[in-house]
Amino acid sequence: MNTKKSPHTALIHSDYRAPAGFAAFPTAIHHASTVLFENVAAMRSGDWKDKNAYTYGLHGTPTTFTLEARLAEIEGGTQCLLAPSGLAAIAMVDFALLKTGDDVLLPDNVYNPNRELGRWLEADFGITARYYDPLVGAGIAELILPNTKLIWTEAPGSVSMEVPDLPAICAAARARGVLVALDNTWAAGLALNGFDHGADIVMQALTKYQSGGSDVLMGAVITRDRVIHDRLSLAHMRLGMGVGADDAFLVLRGLPTMRLRFEAHDKAARKVAAWLKTRPEITRVLHPALPDCPGHETWQRDFTGAGGLFSVLFDARYTEEQTDRFVDALQLFGIGYSWGGANSLAMPYRIAHMRKNWPDQGILVRFNIGLEEADDLIADIEQALELMK
Repeated sequence: MNTKKSPHTALIHSDYRAPAGFAAFPTAIHHASTVLFENVAAMRSGDWKDKNAYTYGLHGTPTTFTLEARLAEIEGGTQCLLAPSGLAAIAMVDFALLKTGDDVLLPDNVYNPNRELGRWLEADFGITARYYDPLVGAGIAELILPNTKLIWTEAPGSVSMEVPDLPAICAAARARGVLVALDNTWAAGLALNGFDHGADIVMQALTKYQSGGSDVLMGAVITRDRVIHDRLSLAHMRLGMGVGADDAFLVLRGLPTMRLRFEAHDKAARKVAAWLKTRPEITRVLHPALPDCPGHETWQRDFTGAGGLFSVLFDARYTEEQTDRFVDALQLFGIGYSWGGANSLAMPYRIAHMRKNWPDQGILVRFNIGLEEADDLIADIEQALELMK
């Protein structure tokens, strides 16, 4: 029974309810901090870990639940948790699975913020972080200690591009009861299925191909094992991680075109990389689909594509000042981190500062090949190489 309300109350409480039955292709955007319960019994019986119910905006809305379910399907997992960034997703895994006295192994080519997180774990939490050769393969068994609880892998390394033998690492880890987490951002879940190759946890930065617009920060952690997922969920809740509905919508909007964009990035990047191999200024092209890249044979065996990210090494005769001049001279490439967007990017790295045993072999520049015409990008690189000299 409706009662008469003052206009002031009517601003907040309305009798109108939109008719049911509306359907459209986009997922609806549900904004909420407070989630309403039908009654007190429903409130008291609700469980934030149960994806069949809603308890608070931080724990999910129909928008974020839909994105989690779709990402799990793409990656071949059964559960997914969203985080505010790729690094937040990495931190969630570490804090869920590691405690004081534990040991974690990371590849020496690991995403540098993950390396910084490893240093923090050592300095403030009493967790040992050790680094291994990314091409160690089955040899990682010799590095596993009784207190080793987690091994991170990155396929390939996002700067120097070594492709690890993931099945061999995972087999050695499983034999010792150690979990393996894979950073699968480069392959976007399209060119490599981490679970089918042995990983226990697959992490991705959705900032890249999934959104495709260089305008979203988000990460995901995907699992097949419910016990592991529950441990991750506790860390997710305790750290207060959540993502905004608008950002979740942008990623959902990008998913239907991701395969087409990924393949276009791949095709253009291979063309640009092959051309760079012909240039005398470049000594190595670190593209997993090309023989110069360490782990190329593993890429051939395990991957179905490559995307748009690769690196090159300049001849040692070129100084950092010259290669910086090359990057500055590029007109179609922005200078910036990340990848997976429509715009091409170039970034020089002082990689010797990022690696323990990096040989002196010339300046490294990483390219993200966007969706521009590949011939135009090649012409731009060519003019920049001339200006560099």
